[in-house]
Amino acid sequence: MKYKNLISYLLIVIGGSIAIYANANKKQSVFLLIIGIIALMYGLFRLNSSLTSKPPKDDYKINDREE
Repeated sequence: MKYKNLISYLLIVIGGSIAIYANANKKQSVFLLIIGIIALMYGLFRLNSSLTSKPPKDDYKINDREE
């Protein structure tokens, strides 16, 4: 699972770097910009799908006891 997150972070950084590089030149490379944005969005999608918004079930039990 750690490797999946690492790959996602690398895709985000590489995609963002490529998109910024393609946009920074005087003559913008549309192809590089599209590839960078695709890599960035794919990395964000992978990372978002691996994250959960709910805490583990054990946390519910701890919070109920404390209240």
